[in-house]
Amino acid sequence: MKRAPWWSLSLMAELSPTLPPRAPGSTFRLRLAIVLLTLSLFGCDHATKLAAETSLSHGGSINVVTGVLELRYAPNYDTAFSLLRTFNVPRPPSVLLAASALALVGVLAMWIASRKRASRVQHVGFALVLTGALGNVVDRAMRGYVVDFIHLTRWPIFNVADIAVVAGVILLGTCAVLRRHDPARP
Repeated sequence: MKRAPWWSLSLMAELSPTLPPRAPGSTFRLRLAIVLLTLSLFGCDHATKLAAETSLSHGGSINVVTGVLELRYAPNYDTAFSLLRTFNVPRPPSVLLAASALALVGVLAMWIASRKRASRVQHVGFALVLTGALGNVVDRAMRGYVVDFIHLTRWPIFNVADIAVVAGVILLGTCAVLRRHDPARP
């Protein structure tokens, strides 16, 4: 009997807490896919930040979709969504770097703690969050700030690492909600 390819599993089956055991070799493929995803996304994040810094740091912007999406260089000395500035909290760069690194270690610890019971989708979610956080921590350590350059109208300016973090959090949150409502959950 021919087995279905490993990539053909449906999202809902992956989110189910009652997954059948993984086939031999699938753990290696999962790890390889996550490493490739992480390295590719990390490289993409830094390449786009470098391109934005090179092309847009002199005050110009590029309209991608007029009135909706533009590329505009913005060094971010604050947290996501400029939360500290919004609440008038001082933001020394060393404290932000330490807090970011601590959050990165926390995500890694949560991933390691749940690695045996996590679904493939959850592993991808953790990889996305970890990669995005690592991209911004490295940026903050190297430059003292994070390079943001993607601007949607009526939304704060962000970068590829921020997209990865948000996508990963959405995947992990969806898994958590669906597992909570599953009657087969132990």
